[in-house]
Amino acid sequence: MSILVGVLFSIGVYLILTKNLLRIILGTSIVGHGVNMLIIAMGGLNMGAPPLLGGGYGTFTDSLPQALLLTAIVINFATTALFLVLSYRANKVLGTDDTEQLRGNENE
Repeated sequence: MSILVGVLFSIGVYLILTKNLLRIILGTSIVGHGVNMLIIAMGGLNMGAPPLLGGGYGTFTDSLPQALLLTAIVINFATTALFLVLSYRANKVLGTDDTEQLRGNENE
């Protein structure tokens, strides 16, 4: 699981460092997925008994990492949608999605 998290982070950082806006957006989304996988890996199974009266339970899953994961998925989806809309609008207005050309003229 940790190898997959590392691969997702490395692919995401590689895409973020490119000059194309769509690749930057996909890179931020992939880094977000890597963070989600990291939260799930850190949550894991807890040993011992859950905080319930009666019954002999061996292992249980903490619900806090799952709640954090659901929140992170929603935030990741919202930011990706916002970035896609901004990129689409910049492409329509300026005619390019290359970040070097979006900087403007060198003489300004």
